[in-house]
Amino acid sequence: MLRLALFQPDIPQNTGTMIRMAACLGIAVDIVEPAAFDVSDRHFRRSGMDYLERAAVRRHDSFTAFDGWRKAEGHRLVLAETDGAIPLPDFVFQPGDIILVGRESAGVTAEVHAAAEASLHIPMRAELRSLNVALAAAMVMGEALRQTGGFPGRDGTDDDHLEIR
Repeated sequence: MLRLALFQPDIPQNTGTMIRMAACLGIAVDIVEPAAFDVSDRHFRRSGMDYLERAAVRRHDSFTAFDGWRKAEGHRLVLAETDGAIPLPDFVFQPGDIILVGRESAGVTAEVHAAAEASLHIPMRAELRSLNVALAAAMVMGEALRQTGGFPGRDGTDDDHLEIR
């Protein structure tokens, strides 16, 4: 199963959008804390994030904790960023990849860059700065699901077996 990791998210609305996308598409989500807002279930419910119960969300206290967990589980870390080395259309995803997006305000740290096995970017017009992180995550996850055959319901079943943690 593919996973989407959010590195120290800044904006609750973007986080909510990405969790909603993940719930709808059967993607697990990892939130690497600290976040710039309260990431408790209660906070998301107050914000109208009614898809939280349908999403598989795992919280990690730090990048070190997240990185140790993902290595132990055998997941490849793919960093999606504005200056990633490989254009999205040229990247080959593998089942079990974790696609990580950075903070809206500051991206990721040098530690995260060093830990990633690959980095990719979405090609876009040079005179424009960047896409919204939730939109970029949706584009990358859509391509990853397409390549790995991971879209739910493609085999005539409803893939509704995500485990909430």
